[in-house]
Amino acid sequence: MSTYITDDCINCGACEPECPNAAITEGEEIYVIDANLCAECVGDNEAEACQAVCPVECCLPNPDNPEEESALIAKAMKLRPDDADLAARIASGNFPSRFRT
Repeated sequence: MSTYITDDCINCGACEPECPNAAITEGEEIYVIDANLCAECVGDNEAEACQAVCPVECCLPNPDNPEEESALIAKAMKLRPDDADLAARIASGNFPSRFRT
């Protein structure tokens, strides 16, 4: 599932620079996450980086858009094909993921 931002967002912007895939943008009233760009930080962090910095904890996995770890890894690699560090972590099978905590 991609992460989404709930209506509890206070529009602080703390989440935007944390996203490794630039999936977060400022919406009209709150920040929004593009599900096509969100890989839930699988391969990069043990949990969603946006949620880790959110002062109101409004960045949550979207139950309406479930995705398995393998799909999220494939998405991350498709979005960042030139990221050698990410590719090495994935190739080794030793990468951070919320599915493994």
